[in-house]
Amino acid sequence: MIETNGLTKHFGSLVAVDDLTFRVEPGEVLGFLGPNGAGKSTTMKMLAGFVAPTAGSARVCGFDIEAQSIDARRCLGYLPEGAPNYPEMTPATFLRFVADVRGLTGSTRQTRLDEVIGRLHLESVLHQTVETLSKGYKRRLGLAQALIHDPQVLILDEPTDGLDPNQKHEVRQLINAISKNKIIIISTHILEEVDAVCSRAIIIAHGKILADDTPDNLEARSRFHNAVSLRVAGDTGIDRVRDAVQALAEVASVEIHNEEGQLTAFPTPGKQPLAAISNLASAQGWELAELHLESGRMDEVFRTVTGGATS
Repeated sequence: MIETNGLTKHFGSLVAVDDLTFRVEPGEVLGFLGPNGAGKSTTMKMLAGFVAPTAGSARVCGFDIEAQSIDARRCLGYLPEGAPNYPEMTPATFLRFVADVRGLTGSTRQTRLDEVIGRLHLESVLHQTVETLSKGYKRRLGLAQALIHDPQVLILDEPTDGLDPNQKHEVRQLINAISKNKIIIISTHILEEVDAVCSRAIIIAHGKILADDTPDNLEARSRFHNAVSLRVAGDTGIDRVRDAVQALAEVASVEIHNEEGQLTAFPTPGKQPLAAISNLASAQGWELAELHLESGRMDEVFRTVTGGATS
């Protein structure tokens, strides 16, 4: 597992990470969320052994990140922000170099090279120099080097940064596929990534943990949780719909969001308004372009929890 206890980092008078205590078990994919300057990357650098903590401690797979740094780093793969590499190398020579550094030999070495090259779809650029690669291919190469030794722990700082939508989907599928027996920590500012790959999320701001829960439970904090959104079509008047929906016992309040006929009905505590609104629409003969139940909105929860914190 990964376990931190009071992990703290100061840069002069700046407190970048402030007394973080958490643990991550095998099979968990932990999303680290926070505004710019929240302390996400600094925490990851400490766990990966690149930055020494000012105070507190952390263990990776039972190894102390300071007293047993080499043993801890053998257990993990790390994709840093920006994925620094050697621009004059080709992906093929870079990955062979990383395999050698990681102590891979014989058939295991070639098997792992073939595996990461195939999974990250690097075949077409293997013999270009790294400096000529697109940002997306550089990011995939960085992820390949983190995976090459099949580590128990993956620490990924913005793993889909610079990737197009198809590439993001592929990387998320890869993370889901390998997550069952690994510990994975992902730093991201893309809230949809939390729903796509994370089993748990920690929200931090100003170096402090402000929330730690499953994505579903965090979404349940949103005022949109169990609300019903609809959009009228045709000649159905939004004002008439609003007044009728507002009169339902299951509805506490109604908001019209724009002039395109979109409306959200917020539930009375303990009530589920979807069925009542659906039945009302059918009885009134309303023409609806959209009607759905809201699970909650992570962006709203994020803003509420962080208080709009910025760096």
